Amino acid sequence: MSETTKRAKILVADDEQGMREVLEIMLSKEGYDVRVAESGRAAVKWLQKEKFDLLLCDMKLGDMTGLEVLKAAKKRDTNAVMIMISAYASAETAVEAMNLGAYDYVPKPFDNDELRQAVSRALTHRTVAHEKKALDEELKKKLHFGMIVGSSPRMMHIYSMIRQVARTRTNVLITGESGTGKELIARAIHEQSDRCDQPFVAINCGGIPETLMESELFGHKKGSFTGAAYDKKGLFESAQGGTVFLDEIGELSVQIQVKLLRAVQEKVVKPVGGNENIHVDIRIISATNKKLEDEVIEGRFREDLFYRLNVIEIRVPPLRERKTDLRALAQHFLEKYAREMGKTVSKISSYAIDLLQKYDFPGNVRELENLMERSVALSNTNILLPDSLALSVHKRRWIEGVKDRRFDIDEVAKGVSLDAILAEIEKAYIEKALACAGGSKAKAAELLDINLRSLRYRLDKLAIEK
Repeated sequence: MSETTKRAKILVADDEQGMREVLEIMLSKEGYDVRVAESGRAAVKWLQKEKFDLLLCDMKLGDMTGLEVLKAAKKRDTNAVMIMISAYASAETAVEAMNLGAYDYVPKPFDNDELRQAVSRALTHRTVAHEKKALDEELKKKLHFGMIVGSSPRMMHIYSMIRQVARTRTNVLITGESGTGKELIARAIHEQSDRCDQPFVAINCGGIPETLMESELFGHKKGSFTGAAYDKKGLFESAQGGTVFLDEIGELSVQIQVKLLRAVQEKVVKPVGGNENIHVDIRIISATNKKLEDEVIEGRFREDLFYRLNVIEIRVPPLRERKTDLRALAQHFLEKYAREMGKTVSKISSYAIDLLQKYDFPGNVRELENLMERSVALSNTNILLPDSLALSVHKRRWIEGVKDRRFDIDEVAKGVSLDAILAEIEKAYIEKALACAGGSKAKAAELLDINLRSLRYRLDKLAIEK
């Protein structure tokens, strides 16, 4: 018996004085800290005052039954461990006690050694249960970093990088395919930093027309252009003291890149139509789903701005490269939407997970979230089975391995994943080109009329064997 188990606190509840004294003496000699109660109400009072590791309770206590005390104990502490003892043992009462959460049921008269073993087993069970709960909590921390879910080696590395860069002022570039959760990484960096109490301003560089971009970023003065009826503060100034997140930075025009470079280098902005510089104290985090090095080579992105933004790069892997996180992600989204929709669905069957594991999710985590939201909305049970998953016809055919079919445009009426279709076509053409080229990447690139660098990027993106 371990030292931890020996120092356990036990409450003995029995309306027979002789039995209380026997149990108190025997358990005290074993090293336990023992309290006694002569009635059910006395036992409940003890439970309200102190926390016990084990409750040893007679089935009949005069004023209350042992089952009523058990219910009271479980109401205060769902993890309470209890052994029922009775001279009126029956299969029905034993089953009822177990159903209510009793750990064991010992009939009177009992052998002292048997009771000691029952107590030891119950306390060991409690210790193991507590350790499991602690491990589950630790695992939950590893699975979740802020709003990010995943415990794969790639994600653990990202968590480590977030912690390292969060306390610095260094600019960060987050790269990864669309739907991988780049903004969540940016928010996690902000929330872990000393700027967490200041604004986090997210700007979708691909969602603002070029003609309005400068005004949105840096603000404008009244009358500076047609429609400028008042002074407007730009998003950079609105983020004063906090973090600016420039999403899809690769979509900015070269003209705006020139103005952004000055803001990044000197931490000053000048509103459209204004004459004075405004100093801004901001931390800049950028994100892109493009290969910015290629954009620089092609002249579409300024090299000096690229190096200013890409001081530290965090690459977020696509979902197909961290499939071990799929179960946790799917469960996370299931619980999220079940909560929002008031649904009772709470679990995904292993067979359903196996089905999802076979799909590449070209839309990444965003596509998985969309799938789980639809599946929860359409579910009528408390567990998602394979047939419960709201997979489109296209996705089911993908999973079933039907790769060489003709694409039917009429499927659009039923709902399709355009990203998945395009990825499937792209992958099929590249694999065919490689086969025709005898495995030569240079020849395959030539057949596809793309450069070698672009082919290598696509091989990585589509996880094609090189």
